Amino acid sequence: MHTTLTPRREHWLLLTLAGIQFTHIVDFMIMMPLGPQLTALFAITDAEFGLLVSAYTFAAGAAGLLAASFVDRFERKRLLLWLYLMFGLTTLGCAWAPSYGWLMSARIAAGVFGGILSAMTQTIIGDVIPFNRRGRATGFVMTAFAMASVVGVPSGLFLANHGGWHMSFLAIAVMCTLIGGMALLSLPRLSAHMAQARGQHVLFAIREVLADANHRRALYLSAAMMFAGFTIIPYITIYTQANHVLLPSEIPYIYLCGGVVTFFSSRWVGGLTDRIGKRLLFQRMVLLAMVPMTLTTLMQPMPLFWVLLISTSFFFTMNGRMIPGMALLTSAAVPQFRGTFMALNGAVQSVSIGLASWVGGMLIQRNDQGQVTHYWLCALAGMAASLLAYRLASRVKVHTAEPAQAMPAEAG
Repeated sequence: MHTTLTPRREHWLLLTLAGIQFTHIVDFMIMMPLGPQLTALFAITDAEFGLLVSAYTFAAGAAGLLAASFVDRFERKRLLLWLYLMFGLTTLGCAWAPSYGWLMSARIAAGVFGGILSAMTQTIIGDVIPFNRRGRATGFVMTAFAMASVVGVPSGLFLANHGGWHMSFLAIAVMCTLIGGMALLSLPRLSAHMAQARGQHVLFAIREVLADANHRRALYLSAAMMFAGFTIIPYITIYTQANHVLLPSEIPYIYLCGGVVTFFSSRWVGGLTDRIGKRLLFQRMVLLAMVPMTLTTLMQPMPLFWVLLISTSFFFTMNGRMIPGMALLTSAAVPQFRGTFMALNGAVQSVSIGLASWVGGMLIQRNDQGQVTHYWLCALAGMAASLLAYRLASRVKVHTAEPAQAMPAEAG
């Protein structure tokens, strides 16, 4: 049973949820282009910087796994507001961190709260938005990912270049204050689910999901898919600056161009997924992505146009895998356990991103001139994970039918 909202209230609700997604995505993404500043300021190695990136996702994965066992036992609005308040405070802690150790602690804390926020926004959409409008609502909120690349990261880099790296996190904390106020006004009270959660063992659904061999294959696929990209992504800025491929002032163009192309191509890729099939498009995109993955790790000083062509192709193919890949994963879940499966999937993806970032930092080296070497090893690791994902995709079975109790909702 869904809470009925007026069209105006529903619009503000979705805008608020998109804002929450936007802030925690920018908070994660902004770390990667700040690599050159942070490694120089704290005198840390690339591997130690990789741990900064990984710490957030490891914490998000652990928190997501834990949240699967308790999130349905609390009223949605109160829980979301509390989580978002703590996320804003921990992001403010990142801005004030005086040392590498303090920044690491703040990133772990931000990851704990940010990891649960993403699952909470999708849960509220399911609670509030009727089935026949849920896809459009989800698509609206998911534009936060593209907007984070188009607006969030370039703006954060502008602030970092002119006011210092801490200004990026300070700006995110200020945005959290504004969006938190919107959430207080626009979110309805949602407590009907609490009665159903009482009396159920918190680990029952998790055990049922993991006992299914197809679910396990799908989770392995998800881990391989994320690992393939994030051995490379966190170190693009470090590599292009250290090897004089781009000037610091040109770095934002990578994220701006990649975000714009991702924003406008997502709908086309989604339609293509429905026309030619989730599995087939995913496998084709996996193979296609290997070309820009390799080129990205081998770039030498060249005109800006060619650098942006390579980097934008990389972001396009990464997103081109994700859309059919996530559709395939969603279809792989037994319908009655889909919510728990997706919560576990979010945790698996976060841990995989963290592991990939750490591995990438261990693979790359520096020469006597301070240039990054062996970046191509990250591409090899990414391609190995891609081939594993290709193989696993052919073995994952999909469920095309919904359970009988879902039919009235679908008919409506």
